[in-house]
Amino acid sequence: MAVDTRPPVEEDIAPLDVPRRIYAFFHNKRTGLVLILAMVVLTLLGVLFAQAPAGVRDNPEAYASWLESVRPRYRGWTDILSALGIFRMFSSIPFLVVTSLLALSILACSAHRTPLLWRAATQPRTHVTNAFFDHGRLHRTVTLPAPPEESMERVRSMLGRFRVIEDPNGPGLNLYADQNRFAPFGTVVAHVAFVVILVGVLITSNFGFEEPSFTVSVGSTAEVGHDTGLALEVTAFRDEYHPDGTPKDYASDVVLFEDGRQVAAQTIRVNQPLGWGGVTFNQAFFGIAATVAITDADGGVLHDTGVPLRWTTDDGLYTYGVVTLEDPGLEVFVITPSSGQAERTIGAGEARIEVYPLGEMQPLASQVITQGTPTVIGDLTYTFERESQYTGLIVSRDPGAAWVWAGSILLMLGTCASMFFRHRRLWVRVLPAGTGSEVRLASPDRPDPTFRSRFESMVGALGGGPGEDT
Repeated sequence: MAVDTRPPVEEDIAPLDVPRRIYAFFHNKRTGLVLILAMVVLTLLGVLFAQAPAGVRDNPEAYASWLESVRPRYRGWTDILSALGIFRMFSSIPFLVVTSLLALSILACSAHRTPLLWRAATQPRTHVTNAFFDHGRLHRTVTLPAPPEESMERVRSMLGRFRVIEDPNGPGLNLYADQNRFAPFGTVVAHVAFVVILVGVLITSNFGFEEPSFTVSVGSTAEVGHDTGLALEVTAFRDEYHPDGTPKDYASDVVLFEDGRQVAAQTIRVNQPLGWGGVTFNQAFFGIAATVAITDADGGVLHDTGVPLRWTTDDGLYTYGVVTLEDPGLEVFVITPSSGQAERTIGAGEARIEVYPLGEMQPLASQVITQGTPTVIGDLTYTFERESQYTGLIVSRDPGAAWVWAGSILLMLGTCASMFFRHRRLWVRVLPAGTGSEVRLASPDRPDPTFRSRFESMVGALGGGPGEDT
């Protein structure tokens, strides 16, 4: 027997066949399932592991400091998890790739299904075999004494708002009726809505930001950053309390500047945020600040505003805030006793100053200073001027919010259309039976309570008695 030693012929792929194959790959259900599972895994990782704040992710020094803060929790895995992008999952390349591919898969599935739904709505199959009337999920046979034409007219009058299409093909008289024929498009709308929501999430995660703890001392101005050109000045702060000591109201009087020009002035309360250019300022919390002036050897002012004492030590004895001096490369911790704590090493009207090199854990110097007395520590002079208040705001820009809202509305409409307005179909065949006629009714659709009740009422009205779902 001769052996064919010729090399196998490689299949030629026509240029137009490439997009078809890509399209087939994306509308394949297995592709969609794999992408959904990948999305679930990545989202779960983003929920289970701490995520770096938006203002930290794009600042290498701030991100390195944040890594050190979570290192005690993740230990030797910290750098590995950081390299894999786990700590910034929702803006990482794997998450963006999977989300984009999933959106393409959903769109491809919707595009593949839409012509089928349109054909079913506008060109339904009106003719069925006799066996269909024996095996439909809902099927009944009723014998009437009237001739076939009269029986068919009686059936037609009972269909009410159903669309009725006559089937000229025999045997007997035949018709097709349906209701809510465009309801199945609700699933397409829901799928497109999910893509719109994904687009909104991607827009916000890549072009938006949120600063959950934006603090500004009264009488001070703070830059918002994030290429907004905005700066917020707090001119006054008021807090009121109920008789039991719980907060009743707290409000910040603020002035907003854009590129040095005043653009807004408002009192911000918990339910009265300030919005400008897509950036929103929400009142969140407040506390005590220490106004500290820092000057260099030549008298140049490095810092002269309040330092929000935002944090409390683990033992609860001290509150402290941090000033970052970029030019000297220092972090200055301002520490005072917590409210109600009888602390001996720091007296009334005093604060302790601890100076650290940026990113280092060992202090260069630590000294208690007295209010109103300039004190030289290292090469800089520190003056604890007074205590004041600071306001804490949530500052955010959410450019994808409109997309998410639009997608949510579409999702609700699509879900309601497919769940509450089901496509109901009914085939009817009337055959001669002696001196009368035999009316056969059947529907293959999953019966919902409303349609089943309508079907049984029609059968009963025709004289068939209570029907059964067979």
